Amino acid sequence: MQKFKVEINSKHKLLDLKLKETFRYKDLIFLFVKRDFISRYKQTVLGYLWAIIQPLFTTIIFTLVFGSLANLTTADVKLADTVKLPGFLFYLSGTICWTLFSNTLSVNANVFASNVGIMGKVYYPRLVSPIASTLSQFVNFFIQFVMFLLIWIGCFIWGDYSIKLTPMLLLVPVCIIQLMLLGMGIGLIVTSLTTKYRDLINLVSFGVMLLQYATPVAYGLDLVRNTKPAIFNLYMCNPVTPIITTFRYGFFGYGYFNLGFYGLSWLFTIAFLFLALILFSKTERTFMDTI
Repeated sequence: MQKFKVEINSKHKLLDLKLKETFRYKDLIFLFVKRDFISRYKQTVLGYLWAIIQPLFTTIIFTLVFGSLANLTTADVKLADTVKLPGFLFYLSGTICWTLFSNTLSVNANVFASNVGIMGKVYYPRLVSPIASTLSQFVNFFIQFVMFLLIWIGCFIWGDYSIKLTPMLLLVPVCIIQLMLLGMGIGLIVTSLTTKYRDLINLVSFGVMLLQYATPVAYGLDLVRNTKPAIFNLYMCNPVTPIITTFRYGFFGYGYFNLGFYGLSWLFTIAFLFLALILFSKTERTFMDTI
């Protein structure tokens, strides 16, 4: 006679992520990543080239408008007159970092709405969808990063620039991971709240656009450092700012890095992600009834 072990637990925990079960669905994650990547460029004239064209043209516009016309600084710290850094790469680095963050935020903010069809028919750990959405944005970023890396190598070897290698380059992978985690965290908070308050999704694109102006993407941080200390400290509370300045510091050898502000950025990232996972774990049980 077969014996069964009965274990009585609370039906739902505050943070029930089912990480082991999610890992068993890794093949489904890769399938979703492939689906998202192919569908993004399917039936387009230029295909995968769009991954390069969009940041490239954005960088050209930034270079012409903010660099040539507005003559805004392309340095995060005050540099000596003998130090020369490539302005185009400055804008490109900010553009690809911001694109990774904003796109990761946007796709995760719509993760319930965009997957409601399959979620209503097939069971799988719901965390699979935001993980796949985030990884699909990383694939897109990787293409852009390779383009950036090739231009950077060209400037470093053949260009007349003051680029130097420092240990800060080791923080670049950490910055990339942090951008994805931060975008995923904020996006999941939004998608969890929009199941009840649908008009919040309308604030995402508007809020992301405003946040870009408060981030040194199209101008150097040195422009803000010349303001009052209180304004600068408030500006640095934007968790994306220390990530982008650290990313640039890693590749150029010159930049602004403050361990306190960077640590605060990680604190915000962890807090957003933790809150997001709690809300997501709670919302995934009932979102089919409200969405």
